[in-house]
Amino acid sequence: MAQGVCEVLWLQRVLEELKRPISLPMKLYCDNKAAISIAHNPVLHDRTKHVEIDKHFIKEKLESGIICTPFVPSNQQVADILTKGLLRQPFEFQVSKLGMTDIFAPT
Repeated sequence: MAQGVCEVLWLQRVLEELKRPISLPMKLYCDNKAAISIAHNPVLHDRTKHVEIDKHFIKEKLESGIICTPFVPSNQQVADILTKGLLRQPFEFQVSKLGMTDIFAPT
């Protein structure tokens, strides 16, 4: 999640340099409710010791209003088509959401 926040910040800077207006907060969609709750809740648990620095970085950006982390169910996570092997039906659904077309399909 911290890597995603860094990329959102980089994208924000690039768009500012190109004089393109952006609306804040930028949405960082996440399909992990535990990661979202850890980012919003500053309480340290035994299971979160290894993410302490990342957690504070994300929390700072959330509080400043630069990003927000809405939940998206795994079956609607568009990034899964690029990172996971999906069955045919979920694959075709994700392809349609991306607006991709088969250039080799008969017309």
